[in-house]
This record gives sequence, C-alpha cells and structure tokens, in this order.
Amino acid sequence: MAQVNTIKGPVDTSQLGPTLMHEHVFVLQPELLQNYPDPWDEEERIGDAIEKLRRLAALGVRTIVDPTVVGLGRYIPRLQRINDDVDINIVAATGLYTYNDIPHTFHFAGPGTVVGGDDPMVELFVRDIEEGIAGTGVKAAFLKCAIDEPGLTPGVERVMRAVAKAHRATGAPITVHTSVRNQSGLTAQKVFADEGVDLSRVVVGHSGDSTDLDYLRSLADGGSFLGMDRFGIDMILPTSDRVATVAALCKEGYADRIVLAHDASCFIDWFDNDMIHAVAPNWHYEHISNDVIPALREAGVTEEQVTTMMEVNPRRYFENVGAY
Repeated sequence: MAQVNTIKGPVDTSQLGPTLMHEHVFVLQPELLQNYPDPWDEEERIGDAIEKLRRLAALGVRTIVDPTVVGLGRYIPRLQRINDDVDINIVAATGLYTYNDIPHTFHFAGPGTVVGGDDPMVELFVRDIEEGIAGTGVKAAFLKCAIDEPGLTPGVERVMRAVAKAHRATGAPITVHTSVRNQSGLTAQKVFADEGVDLSRVVVGHSGDSTDLDYLRSLADGGSFLGMDRFGIDMILPTSDRVATVAALCKEGYADRIVLAHDASCFIDWFDNDMIHAVAPNWHYEHISNDVIPALREAGVTEEQVTTMMEVNPRRYFENVGAY
C-alpha cells in the first residue's frame, strides 16, 4: 500500500479516511508576530487548536491536508506539539505563497536574474519532500503555490515553474490557490502543462468559489481535481450555491474530480477573528460534516459520491506520486 508523509510520520493511504483537502491550522506572518506580538498567546492558541481538531476528529474526519507554506507562516514544531495531543493526520506542504512578488532572498539568483542559474527554490522544495523540513524530521507530502487576481506576474510564474520542477523531480502532487474572478485556474493549468506536469496530479484550489459550470468542467476535463474547498466563506459565495454547484457536477459525473474542504484555520492573523466569525459563522472545520454533507445528500448526491469526494479522491491524489 502507498504511504503519505504526515506530521507524525508516514501512514498508509488506506488510513487517511475522510479527508479535508485544504485546511490550515495557523495562518501567520512571523516577522510581524515577532515584532508586534500582542494578538498572539502561544499556549492559548495551541490549546485552542487542540480542542478544535479534537472536535473535528470526533466527527469522523481522519485527515486534514494543510497547505501552509512560506508566506503563510509554516512552523512545523508548533504543529508537532498540537498533533501529539490529537488523533488526526496532518499533512504538511512545501512551496511558496505569493500573489505577486517573491522574497528578496530569491531576487538575485535563478532564471532571469543577474546571477542566473537554476532556481534555488526548486532545491529547497525538493529537500522538504525528500529529507524533511528544517531538521524536524517531517517531510512535506505535496507542493503549494498561488495565482490570484493579479494573474501571472513574474514572481508568481517563477514560483509556479519552480513548483512544477520540484513536482517532476519528486512526484509530490500540487495544490494551487486560484481566483475564479479571472479564472486563473486555467492559467495555472497552462503553466503546469508547459512544464510537463500531469494535470491529474493537481488540485485547482478555490474552484468552489465559482458557480460557472463551463469553467469548472474545463478544469476537470483538463484532468485536475476541483478544490471545492471554501465552504463557510459565505461572503464570497453562500453555502447553498456551493452545494448546488457540487450537486450539479456530481449529477454530470464529475464526483471523481472533486475534493472538499473549508480553507479554515484555528487562527489567522489576516483578520480580527471575532469579526470574521461574526460575518462568516460557518467558516470552521465542522461545517462540512454537520451541514454540507447532509445538504449534498438532500440535493441528490449519493453516498458513494460523498465517499468518492471525501475518501477516494484524496487517496488517489496521494498515491499518484512517482517522479517522471
């Protein structure tokens, strides 16, 4: 049986169980946090995360896939502390998150720079996958990048191509944050295809922000998984519309190209957390188990299709991992 690396070590893909394919534990800006620490209490936040993940595990979810990478505050030792007290699989990522520019560390070496040469990001991503992250012993199991409303900026393109090269070298699958407003999932597919990526190894994240079935079909027909992964962010698209879109796609036979999640976190420093929970009260880990799956069943989605989206497709994503 194939294995996938998690915070606690490798597990058989058969043990992933019901899986949420795009959830963060923490989203933080470490440099700001170090210099302006007022909103953060380490022990309080760790305790809160343990409680929230325990409640999720009690609902039967066995795995969360956490695409928190550089740019979002990835810090594996904190996740290890949390996971020691929670019986759930947490799958870590490597990559870099930006909508525009890249860190200055990479400005002067790599393709198109004054120094030139191979992109140093590729080596870092491959090291995270093959050797482990920052001496923790935890190996990344997938790659993450982003292309949002600014589109294919030079920095975004460079990260995407570095991710594609690391993917080809290791076989680790890819998740890409996209924006439905400019249908950047299609642009991501074009860049990856240009790098020789098998698009069936890609989740096009945040596809679920769209109700445009033509756009969603085109992504799925291109081979990729649709990340219907922002349930609860009702200010972008209400749950009822998200459910109706997934149900329509399932009716057309696309259940084998869909994965589900919330893109939620235990704490995110982008917002006032009290405020965001007031305007998006369903944006939490339990919404799919408690509300979305029952609504999908009521909309005509079969039990087999629910299992396909929650269990079979995550296994397929992490089993199709050979380098090529």
